[in-house]
Amino acid sequence: MGLECDASGHKHSHGELCAVGKELYAKALRTGRIARSEAEAAPCLKELSLLHPDPDDSRWLHPIPPTIALNQLIHPIEQQIQERRQHAIALADVFEPFLAIHTPDPSATQAITVLEGLSVINATLDRVINECTTELLTVQPGSGRRPETLEAALRRMEPLLDRGVRMRTLYQHTARHHPATLAYVERVAPYGLVLRTLEEIIDRLIIVDRKVAFVPARSDRQVALELRHEGLVQYLVGVFEQFWLHGVPWDEEIPYKPSVDGIGGVQRSIARLLVEGHVDEAIARRLGMNVRTCRAHIAKLAAALGSGSRAQLGYLIARSGILEQDGPAP
Repeated sequence: MGLECDASGHKHSHGELCAVGKELYAKALRTGRIARSEAEAAPCLKELSLLHPDPDDSRWLHPIPPTIALNQLIHPIEQQIQERRQHAIALADVFEPFLAIHTPDPSATQAITVLEGLSVINATLDRVINECTTELLTVQPGSGRRPETLEAALRRMEPLLDRGVRMRTLYQHTARHHPATLAYVERVAPYGLVLRTLEEIIDRLIIVDRKVAFVPARSDRQVALELRHEGLVQYLVGVFEQFWLHGVPWDEEIPYKPSVDGIGGVQRSIARLLVEGHVDEAIARRLGMNVRTCRAHIAKLAAALGSGSRAQLGYLIARSGILEQDGPAP
C-alpha cells in the first residue's frame, strides 16, 4: 500500500485507519458529530466512508455506526475471496485431464536434488548420514580440512562408529602432514575408520549405504547435489572402489619415487599435469597443495630442466623422459 499525506504532513497507509483517524472517529461516535474542518486532518475517514455530511448544516459530519462501516468494508474483500476461489476451482477443472495423463514416477522426481547454501547442505548431510546403517564412503581432496570442519565431521561419525557402520575415507598424500587431520585420524581410526591416501583423487564425494551420494555442484562449495538415482550412485561407488584399489593405507609409508636428474616424485606429477595442459590452480587442486607451493615446485622443475619459459618447459619435459619413470596414473 502507498502512503498518502495531507497538508499538515500526516502520513498514513492507503485503505487503513491511522492513529489520528481513530481518535477523531471515536470522538465523533461519542459526541454524535464532528466538525468538517477537524476531520480534514485525517483523509482516511473520508476514504473509508466513516463520516457522512449533516443534511442541515454542511459544517458538520456524522459518524457511520461501526457495525455498518465494518460490513461495508469487509463485503468487497469477501467478494474478492469468493471470486478467487471460483477461479481456483475453474483452473483445477481445466488441468484435471492433464494430471491423469502425466503421472510421474515418485522415485524419479527425487533422483537429483539441488542443495543451495552451506546451512542447507550441512543439515541434509547430518540427516542422511545419521540414518546410515551399513557403510559410509567418503573422498576428501586437499591437504587437510579446517579444525572446525573436522570437529563437525567427528560429531557425525562417532554415532556411526558406535553402531558398527563400516567407514572408508580417501585422502590425498598431503593430508598426512596436516596437524588437524592427523589429530582427527588418531581419534577415529581405532574405532573402525579405514583410511587410504593417493597423490591425486577426484573432487569431494560422500556415499551413504550405496543408496545416496553427495557431490559438489560449484567450485565454491555453496551448491551440492543429492543423488538418489540407483545407476548414478552405483557408478560413483565403482569410481570410489577404483581409487581405493590404488590407495596407500594410512599406516603404510608412501612408496618412494626416486629422484631423476634432481627431479622428485611430486615434481614429476606436476610435470605430467603441465604436459596435459592444466593451469597452476588446477594442478594445485589435483595434488592437494596450495598454489604457492605448486609454483615453487614448477620453478624447481624449470631450473632442473634449464627452461626459460612455460612453453619451453612443456617441450623439455616431453624430451627429458622423466615421465617414463612413472607408471600409468590410476
